[in-house]
Order: sequence, then structure tokens, then C-alpha cells
Amino acid sequence: MSASASSSRLLFHNVYFTLIDGSPAACERLQMACRKYLAPHTGIVWFGCGNRAVELNRDVNDHEFDVGLHIVFQDRAAHDAYQVSADHQRFIDENRSNWKRVRVFDSVAAG
Repeated sequence: MSASASSSRLLFHNVYFTLIDGSPAACERLQMACRKYLAPHTGIVWFGCGNRAVELNRDVNDHEFDVGLHIVFQDRAAHDAYQVSADHQRFIDENRSNWKRVRVFDSVAAG
């Protein structure tokens, strides 16, 4: 695949936050910050965030996070612009003090 073809594929950005304070109020505060600082970026095709679905308890389910953030970008360029944006940095600065662990899973895909 050529570089231009791969750059036009959707980029899926999934971030899983394990919080120091994993209370419902702290999870909601993080989700509100995600919506405020991260959702309004140019190039986002789909945005969502939410608590781990604790009722889904199969052997393959990961239980090591409190909040999941899911963003689909139209391409790699939109993702890269998001990463260096002032709002993304503000989100990190205002919320990192409650992060015990953050895992990022990025993938490119075509339908």
C-alpha cells in the first residue's frame, strides 16, 4: 500500500484510563473533560467515552481500567494535529494527577 493510501485510512484512537480515584464522580469528571477538550477537534469522525462495562465479565474482558476514550479520526493527519493541540495538552495537564495508568491503542482500518 502506498503512503498516500495508508494516510487516507481511518485512524482509531482508543485510550484506557485507570484512575487513582476510580469513584463514579471521578470517572464522570474525566468524561466531562474528554467531551470538553477532546471532542471538538477537526477531523474526528466519531467520538465516545464511558465507564468500563463491569457487567461484561468474560475471561477475555480486560478489567484494568475505569474509563475508555474512543475517537475515530478521518486520517493520520487529523490524529497528529489533535495530539499537539492546545486543548489536548490542557486535558492532560488538568487530569493527569488522577491517572494511575494510561494505555493507548491506535490502529488504522478501512471498512
